[in-house]
Amino acid sequence: MAEKEKEEVLEEVLEELEEADKEKTEAEEGAEEKDTGSSEEAKTEEDQDSKKEEKEEKEKKGIFNKKKDKKDEQIEELNDRLRRQMAEFDNFRKRSEKEKSQMFDMGAKSIVEKVLPVIDNFERGLLAVPEEDKDNAFVDGMDKVYKQMLTMLAEAGVEPIEAVGKEFDPNLHNAVMHVEDEEAGENTIVEEFQKGYMYRDSVVRHSMVKVAN
Repeated sequence: MAEKEKEEVLEEVLEELEEADKEKTEAEEGAEEKDTGSSEEAKTEEDQDSKKEEKEEKEKKGIFNKKKDKKDEQIEELNDRLRRQMAEFDNFRKRSEKEKSQMFDMGAKSIVEKVLPVIDNFERGLLAVPEEDKDNAFVDGMDKVYKQMLTMLAEAGVEPIEAVGKEFDPNLHNAVMHVEDEEAGENTIVEEFQKGYMYRDSVVRHSMVKVAN
């Protein structure tokens, strides 16, 4: 009888131990599940924080790039305005220089036109001097003044237009008379009544000539 009681007591102890082990195992599994849930929650929070930081970084970069693009546009606009102003100033400078040159040429031509009648009078006066009076000191002085004036005009760019023996050119000559001349070529200038002059590439006065038909 005592032996049987011992076996029953032993079985009860074993059952209690099994039950305790079972409860312990369940408790450990619950703790693991809780730890896993907490880790996942923490990981989710970290991911959310990371995404938030990433979003903020992108927004900052977007704002920075926007500011940078706006600044580049302003710089490009200023450079374009500067280039246009420089081009306009260069055109203005060239136009001013051209106008100044034209005004100078017009003034010079006006002066030459006023001087030419004086040259004509010198030529007529010297041609009218008799042969025996050509050695006269007064006549010699007049001749020197005449030649000096021609030299001055030549240095200023004024040159006489060639006429006698040349082909008639309406741009240079003014035909006031025509004559039949078999010895002269057709449309050839045979006589000059008044000398013409050019200032640089512009005609100041056309030559007054006689042309052979």
